[in-house]
Amino acid sequence: MSPAPADLADRPRIWACGISRLSDLFLDIAAEYNDRAELRVVTRGFEDIVREIDAAGADRPDVVVAGGSNGAYLKPRLSLPVVVINPSGFDVMHALARARRDAESVALVTHGDTPDEVRRFVAAYGMDVVFASYTSRQGAESCVLDLRDRGVGVVVGPGLVTDLATQAGMNAVFLYSRDSVRAAFDTALEVVQATRRESARRQRLDNLLQHLRDGVVALDAQGRVEAINQRLATALDIDAKQAVGQPLLNIAPNLLGLLPDTEGDTLGTVHGVNYVIHRGPLASTGAGASEGTVFTFQESRAVERLDRTLRSRQRPQQFSARYRLDDLVGESAPIERVRTLVRRYAKSDATVLVLGESGTGKEMVAQGMHQLSARRDFPFVAINCGAFPEALLESELFGYEEGAFTGARKGGKTGLIEAAHRGTLFLDEIGEMPLPLQSRLLRVLQEREVVRLGSTEPTRVDIRVVAATHRALTDAVEAGTFRADLYYRLNILSIALPPLRERPEDVMPLAAELLVQAARREPRLLLRIPDTEVAAHVLADIADPLRHYPWAGNVRELQSVVERIAVELAHADDADAGTITQDVLRLIAPEVFAHGARSKTPALTLRERSRGVEAEEIRAALAAHDGDRDAVCAALGISKTTLWRRLQAG
Repeated sequence: MSPAPADLADRPRIWACGISRLSDLFLDIAAEYNDRAELRVVTRGFEDIVREIDAAGADRPDVVVAGGSNGAYLKPRLSLPVVVINPSGFDVMHALARARRDAESVALVTHGDTPDEVRRFVAAYGMDVVFASYTSRQGAESCVLDLRDRGVGVVVGPGLVTDLATQAGMNAVFLYSRDSVRAAFDTALEVVQATRRESARRQRLDNLLQHLRDGVVALDAQGRVEAINQRLATALDIDAKQAVGQPLLNIAPNLLGLLPDTEGDTLGTVHGVNYVIHRGPLASTGAGASEGTVFTFQESRAVERLDRTLRSRQRPQQFSARYRLDDLVGESAPIERVRTLVRRYAKSDATVLVLGESGTGKEMVAQGMHQLSARRDFPFVAINCGAFPEALLESELFGYEEGAFTGARKGGKTGLIEAAHRGTLFLDEIGEMPLPLQSRLLRVLQEREVVRLGSTEPTRVDIRVVAATHRALTDAVEAGTFRADLYYRLNILSIALPPLRERPEDVMPLAAELLVQAARREPRLLLRIPDTEVAAHVLADIADPLRHYPWAGNVRELQSVVERIAVELAHADDADAGTITQDVLRLIAPEVFAHGARSKTPALTLRERSRGVEAEEIRAALAAHDGDRDAVCAALGISKTTLWRRLQAG
């Protein structure tokens, strides 16, 4: 079926450029492509082709097909695609076989170095061939004359070489075949199709850029403009169309020193307007290198307005439980008892007090209870009472009205207690709550209503409260730092979480699960450690020291050690997961083998542990982290203020 006229008009324009034998071959094959391309044979070479293409204007080709030397010359000099004809292995062997019929001494001459695969191909057939190459016309002339002087009888090569050999009185065999030329034409058609798809993609991208409210410019790897929207062009006082292809800093020198050198945001002023300037990668190659850069210019006033709008909205989707009870790893009797209590208490709305050392999973238990309760479809709101100063904690919990204090947000703010309406409010580190706030919290628990700062109107709330602490609150009650009536209101239902040292049989299952989680975050381990069975095998050699270590920081400290193990495994050369030996563990986690680490701490009551073990925990953590208090706070899940207070008390 003949193509429609519209299709004919839209055919790719291909110029096949060559002289002598190659141009004859082009002419023989061109008719085969009449229905697919507008194919023109140009019997010129090198600079003559460049001049003719430059003079063609709107009729210039979409792609050029040329032989080796012509192709190498044209590629750096043309802004359009150049497809170089590559002879196949069959072409080489067929040409050499023809040459051997004319003479014993045969030379294969190629543009550029002879490919290794061609040398291996010839060697595999046991043929005695002289290999030679050239990079310019003068080089080709010298090469042919040298081969003649060496007594070579027949030269196999592209058109330029065979013409020179004939002029030198030598026999010559043309290297290219019809199939090689057809393959080059087919590749040229594919290149045009890909180029047109890319052009259409760029047009869609440009249309999208023009509709963005922010100014956007895309640069290539050399800093030249690939696309820029009119909003940014207007802001920079440049012509958007003329900017394409130009180095951005040449046409907008006022940006010099303003653009960030690395990915991220910075502030800059352009013509008196303040912008948040964001830098990001345009694309990545297979090797992971950036192919360009995208800069986004957003007026800082717009950012501030958006920030105010977002902060004034209540966003309940932020308040959700990530963990389920199944995420609580372990099969020991103490942890099974915890699961039983969680399932039982999930059916009730009574307040629950979760007791346990830092890192034992108190919030995970609270989230698991929420997920099993009738409130599962409503917010789970958590706050660490020891992480905020008193004034900030009060405003976060209870919210405030507009004008309640200096700096109060316009429109006021919803507190976390209100945000937890119909869901669960988790108060972590409840023992750190200041006394004045304890009185206000007690009223919320008793009356189920909250009064914002600066307001006199109570707001009814329907919440289930779960509180957690690592402290013995009865001691705090006796010391007068915790209200007795609040303690009794909180301690209606109670769950005591065992420290990791009291359930050593759970250490390895926990470590295996943590290693799988670490592997999912590390591309180099993702396939090597797919599940806990493989992870358990990797950790098998270090099971004994891990089980006997007292784990002052509990699961959080174990996670820290496992993360180090994951980093070590990720840098290993083995394709399989491998194993971690005790020698490796001693290097990356020496605290596990520290003096006294294997001595078992006797099981104590929560009150006894809180009195004696806290100091031991902190000392061990400080030793493990070389006295780095920031790292200790992160490992134990406490604030710097709490750490300082405990060190003073110890």
